[in-house]
Amino acid sequence: MLSTELPPSPSGQAFIDQPRSPSPNQNLVPLSAEINAQGHLEIGGCDVPALVEKFGSPLYILDETTLRAACGQYRDAFKAYYPGPSQVIYASKAWSCLAVCAVVAQEDLGFDVVSGGELYTTLRTLGQMGWNTAEAASKIYFHGNNKSRQELEEALAVGCVIIVDNWLELETLARLGAERPEAPIPILLRLTPGIECHTHDYIRTGHLDSKFGFDPQQLDAVFTFVAQQSQFHCLGLHAHIGSQIFERQPHQDLGDVLADWFEKGLGHGLPLEILNIGGGLGIRYTEQDDPPSIEEWVKAVSEAVVKACEKRRLALPKLMAEPGRSLIGTACVTAYRVGGKKVVPGIRTYLAVDGGMSDNPRPITYQSLYRAILANKATAPTAEPVTLAGKHCESGDILIHDLPLPAAEPGDIVTVFATGAYNYSMASNYNRLPRPAAVLVKDGEANLILKRESYSDLIRQDCLPHRLLK
Repeated sequence: MLSTELPPSPSGQAFIDQPRSPSPNQNLVPLSAEINAQGHLEIGGCDVPALVEKFGSPLYILDETTLRAACGQYRDAFKAYYPGPSQVIYASKAWSCLAVCAVVAQEDLGFDVVSGGELYTTLRTLGQMGWNTAEAASKIYFHGNNKSRQELEEALAVGCVIIVDNWLELETLARLGAERPEAPIPILLRLTPGIECHTHDYIRTGHLDSKFGFDPQQLDAVFTFVAQQSQFHCLGLHAHIGSQIFERQPHQDLGDVLADWFEKGLGHGLPLEILNIGGGLGIRYTEQDDPPSIEEWVKAVSEAVVKACEKRRLALPKLMAEPGRSLIGTACVTAYRVGGKKVVPGIRTYLAVDGGMSDNPRPITYQSLYRAILANKATAPTAEPVTLAGKHCESGDILIHDLPLPAAEPGDIVTVFATGAYNYSMASNYNRLPRPAAVLVKDGEANLILKRESYSDLIRQDCLPHRLLK
């Protein structure tokens, strides 16, 4: 399990003034974060307390500059370090909504979707941007370890690539494909590489004891089956070893493992042309985190794949990667209003905010660590460590333990950094709290991209049987 202890944090001013890396994932704050003349935190040229005043709290604030920079660095680094064709696809499970998809599409990235809902969101975005179905399908890759028959049919209707995870899915697709032989099904095969990495148990997906992918011992049988099905167009192989990874070596090892399997697949007569090495590059949530830069990660992966292919005299395949967290994690902050304070003498001080585990379930789920400052008192000296507590009826609803802050009062604005990945995606209505609004900020302009849910939204799907009204 990850430690929940952090050393003292610098004051808000010193925190924002820390040296910045051009690689967004190596920073604690968005690239556009500044302290303005009023001593307030600014993101994207927008005053955070003013944003809360206008849009309410909790509030997700997404910095467009940081998101575009991360997209561009991945795209350009593969062009620089991989001599063959490449494609970066956004792992939209990190945060799927129309505006995020639009920015990603404008940066020429593709989309990794894992459900019918993510597929629908992506298609709606691209359709509104003027893309036709064929153009959209060429950029979408459908993941998932238990796709329903309906989801498979939706993917087939679009024509996107399906990343096949298991025998049931493979056999179901074979039957569906037999009903439409005029249109071969584009697929990748997901394999479990058996590579360990140092991350939380819940987000390690590449070791052999994983729910994802075909076991290596099944490879010959899988390749043989696929080669015998004329309804399949098997484009390549996929593997993913986990998330929030700081080491380069596991991904370098993955290139060698995938090249071995690629060679075997070609030997079975499969027309393989794609190697998808997944994603997993970590970001900096605290001062102790030290991830490689996007460029360093891409360089290491690219060189490993080139070396592995040269060793086996393989033509360079199209190399694909699926970053999610490292694209959008640092780009977003979450702003809360401070509520009450509880002092437990000699033990700790609790500072309550108007959100918590319903808008950020990662601390209670993964023991994840975060940093935060008071956005309206960013230049004030720190006074005491507080434990930032959410408002939900769970003792474990704690966002940050022992966070040094200036003297806080009700109505102050706490801003938590690096909340772009999996916070909105995993948000809930626990305790019947409406989900927060989100704004996209750039050059002093703030645009609403997600409306705040209302109480009526909470009961929109409720059904009250007539007999209960008597």
